[in-house]
Amino acid sequence: MLPYGRQSISEADIEAVAKVLRGDWLTTGPAVEAFEAELSRWCGGVPCVAVTSGTAALHVAYVAAGVGPGDEVVTTPLTFVATAATAALRGARVLFADVQPDTGNIDPKAVESLVTGRTRAVTAVDYAGHPADYDELRAITDRAGAVLVADAAHAVGSAYRNRPVGLLADLTTFSFFPTKTVTTAEGGAVAAADPARYARAARFRNHGLVRDPVEQRDPGHGGWHQEVHEFGLNYRIPDVLCALGISQLRRLGRFRARRAELVAGYNTLLAGVPGLTLPARRPYTEPSWHLYPVRVRDGRRREVYDRMRAAGIGVQVNYLPAYWHPVFQDLGYRRGLCPEAEAYYAEQLSLPLFPDLTDDQQHDVVERLTAILR
Repeated sequence: MLPYGRQSISEADIEAVAKVLRGDWLTTGPAVEAFEAELSRWCGGVPCVAVTSGTAALHVAYVAAGVGPGDEVVTTPLTFVATAATAALRGARVLFADVQPDTGNIDPKAVESLVTGRTRAVTAVDYAGHPADYDELRAITDRAGAVLVADAAHAVGSAYRNRPVGLLADLTTFSFFPTKTVTTAEGGAVAAADPARYARAARFRNHGLVRDPVEQRDPGHGGWHQEVHEFGLNYRIPDVLCALGISQLRRLGRFRARRAELVAGYNTLLAGVPGLTLPARRPYTEPSWHLYPVRVRDGRRREVYDRMRAAGIGVQVNYLPAYWHPVFQDLGYRRGLCPEAEAYYAEQLSLPLFPDLTDDQQHDVVERLTAILR
């Protein structure tokens, strides 16, 4: 089965991991700091906190944003459920804003209609790697006194109006799952420009431990002493995974270029194919494409999905609208809430896209898809 996405592992990646395994540190060591520094470079210098997963990154970001019971978080339903679930786990009420039908990104006009005095955060998702409209979202959050969060799980290396993702929002989260552009096997990170939010994020990912005697309430016990002032969790990512991440980030430029080349190839090869809508790109963005999402019209998405998979091509659907999950239905959310997102989901299909996809494999994908649709 040709997958829709997969990791690209080199001998340099393997050697980087082996070097850590031969060393003294397996976790909470120098490779973590080095990985955070390398990622920060891609985020315009914004400091980063590495964690165990993209979901952990979202949880940490909501903690850093001060999200809690009684707050509201506005986000998109066209995302993996974790974007909303981690806000709900903080006790917030999640409000779903509809999406733009061409990019699949959250619609600023829909966001504005939902913002209230209780809005603590607005979370955009850079769907498929295409940045959301951050200037418009920033204007909304500034007026509301809310925190702007970017779920950039798809978008490491992307840029918006010549500014890198990581520099656009108050807090930006990343995922390094194997299908993503850069992988640490499992892992994530939070970019936080504000020093107080950065400190809260870093502390929360390590049980909330306070080790600096200057900040402790009862110092003087000895060098072993540590305190917890606010509860945190163990979201520490091991050095062995960060070593892989450092090696991967050093190839991010090449990964982005190959993905862009494949996207351009799909755009050319699929132009004019009946019953198919190709992904849009705003002229002021530089997407680091994670997905190649097409829309299969005329109610044929399920047929195309089944026939492509039967032919050994692992197309995927991204994503079930978040509030369709039973956990949200049980909280009172109902279908029909975001018509554009539901229409997008009904037609969306992700074609294979990853750096090691060959031109011949891409041509095979296109030939099989075209044969089904024609």
